[in-house]
Amino acid sequence: MPKLNMVQAINLALREEMQRDSSVVLLGEDVGKDGGVFRVTEGLLEEFGSERIIDTPLAESGIIGAAIGMAVYGLKPVAEIQFMGFIYPAVDQIFSHASRIRSRSRGRFTCPMVIRVPYGAGIKAPDLHSESTEALFCHIPGMKVVVPSTPYNAKGLLISSIRDPDPVIFLESTRVYRMIKEDVPEGTYTIPLGKARIVQEGKDVTVISWGSMLHRSLQAVEGFDVEVIDLMTLNPLDEETILKSVKKTGRVVIVHEAPKTCGFGAELSATIAEDAMLYLKAPIIRVTGYDVVMPLPKLEDYYMPTVERIRKGIQEVMKY
Repeated sequence: MPKLNMVQAINLALREEMQRDSSVVLLGEDVGKDGGVFRVTEGLLEEFGSERIIDTPLAESGIIGAAIGMAVYGLKPVAEIQFMGFIYPAVDQIFSHASRIRSRSRGRFTCPMVIRVPYGAGIKAPDLHSESTEALFCHIPGMKVVVPSTPYNAKGLLISSIRDPDPVIFLESTRVYRMIKEDVPEGTYTIPLGKARIVQEGKDVTVISWGSMLHRSLQAVEGFDVEVIDLMTLNPLDEETILKSVKKTGRVVIVHEAPKTCGFGAELSATIAEDAMLYLKAPIIRVTGYDVVMPLPKLEDYYMPTVERIRKGIQEVMKY
C-alpha cells in the first residue's frame, strides 16, 4: 500500500473516478497543462485529454457557472478554484444557482458538482491566498462543505463528494498538502459525508477541530485526557457524535483558524448550548484566528492558533 501525501491522494481519487465514470470532468485555471497551482491534477491531461481536463480563463464566476450547466445536464464536474480568496466572484453562482437547483426544479434536477478549494494559512502566501471562510458556505442551504485533514480521508471523502447528487465545497488545507504521508489504498473506498470521527478518546475535555488545526490540536492535548473530534464534514454536521462526546466530558474547546466572530465555532457552540447545556461543567472555549484580515507572511504565525494557545484553552476549561 503506497504512502501518499494529500496532493497525491486527491490526484489518485480524481484519476480513479475518471477511469470509472466517463461523466466526471475537471475544469479550472491551469488544471491541465500545468497540473494545477499545487500540482494536484498533474498527469491527468495526458491520460484523459483536453475534453475532460479543461483549462479555463481566469474567471471564477465563469468556471462555476459552466460547471453548474454541466452538472444539470448529466456531467459530474470537479471545478478547481486556485485559492479560497479567489472564490468570492463565484459566490453569486454558488449561492443563487448551484445550491438551489434541486429546490428550484422541485427535484427534477440535481447539481452533482464538486468545487475544490485550497484554503487556509501556513505556506506564507500573499493576500487573498490564505483565507478560511468556510462558515460562509455552511450558511447556505443546499451546499455541503467537506474539509479533509489527512491523505486517507481526503481520497475517501472526495470520491463520496463526486458521487453525491448535490454540490459540494471541498476544502483542502494548503498547509497539510505535503505535511504528512500515510497509507492510502489504491482502488475505490468511500468515507460518508456528514460523519465526524473520534481521533482520540478521552473523558475530561472534548476538542473539536477540522483541517490543518486538527494536527495542532493533537499536539496540544498531550498531558490531558482529551477526546479529539475531526469534523471532516461541516455541513451537514454530525451533531450526534459531538453531543455524545460533550455529554461524556462536560468540557469543550473548539479550534479553527478562521476569524472568531461568526466563525463555524459559533454554530458549534450554539448547538452544544441548545442540546447539551445541562451537561457542561465549564464555558465553551473557542481558540481561533483573529477578527482581522489575514496578515501578510511575516505575521501569519501570530494569527493562526498555536499549540500553546490551544493548550491554554484546555487548561482554562479544566479549571472549572
